[in-house]
This record gives sequence, structure tokens and C-alpha cells, in this order.
Amino acid sequence: MSKLGKRIIESAKQARAYARGEVREGFIAHVPDDVDVKALRERLGYSQSQFSRRFGLAIDALQDWEQRRRTPDRTARILLKVIEREPDAITRALGG
Repeated sequence: MSKLGKRIIESAKQARAYARGEVREGFIAHVPDDVDVKALRERLGYSQSQFSRRFGLAIDALQDWEQRRRTPDRTARILLKVIEREPDAITRALGG
């Protein structure tokens, strides 16, 4: 097998290991530059007040994000990405 072929196979094995959660070193968090907060909220089926209460967000911040008067900061974008992918994780982590 050629060197290139070996490198491609090794890269595919590494990618599979990362996807399975078998390897943690080398992980890089990809934080989105923009989040469509209104689309996310609507996809989950919440009103603004329900969404803000469920996920611990200030209602005025949520409204500003949806109206594009303000942009969520990096930490908020990370939280919104978790909400998008695993909304129940927030409930498990923050539920009383």
C-alpha cells in the first residue's frame, strides 16, 4: 500500500475513534459564529418565556437575540449549541 493510502486509513481510524468518544486528546471545540435563536426556540416548540425559564436565560436577552439587536456572546453560543443538540442535558445539569 502507498504511503498516502496508509495515511488516509489511519486518519479514518482516528476520526472514527473521536466520533465514538474513544479518544479525548486533540479535541477542539467548534463554537458557532452565529445562532438562529428564534428558529431554535420555535423548533423546540417553546414560547419566549418558556424557553428562557427552561434554559435559565434572561427573557430580555432572548428577545434581543431574536430581533438581532444583540448577538449572543461566546459562552451563550456554546449553551445554545448544547440546547440545540441535547436540550435534556440542560435539564439534567440544572434541574433542581
